[in-house]
Amino acid sequence: MASGGTLKIYVFYCATSFDATELLRGCGDMARDLKMVPLPCSGKIDILYLTKAFETGADAAAIVTCEVGECRYLEGNLRARKRAGAVEALLEEARLGKGRMVVIHMAEGQMARVVRDVRDFHGWIAALPRQALQARTSAAIS
Repeated sequence: MASGGTLKIYVFYCATSFDATELLRGCGDMARDLKMVPLPCSGKIDILYLTKAFETGADAAAIVTCEVGECRYLEGNLRARKRAGAVEALLEEARLGKGRMVVIHMAEGQMARVVRDVRDFHGWIAALPRQALQARTSAAIS
């Protein structure tokens, strides 16, 4: 958990099809825990970006993509899902915990669903045992 008792959740998103300010408005007080990272396409997410987020203290990471089959760049959302799965496997292998990565698909006009999914993910991460998570993260990084 980040200092001060708050969570630190990175949200990577496609800047061409997603309005981060609308998500932050919908998340209310929890928005302070979200670090928004725009990408030209969710398919541009790199395993290095995701692992760096955890290395710098992220409790979790989410990738908001277009709905499958709706990506302007054809398969960007499919690449994002594969890379998220690879990082999830790395986190599990390093004993940093499972379930700290999520991919959220968004179709046009479904911002309310994305807000709900981000809020649910935030609740899931907030419910994880903090002391155990911190100990695992510290041990793996040192």
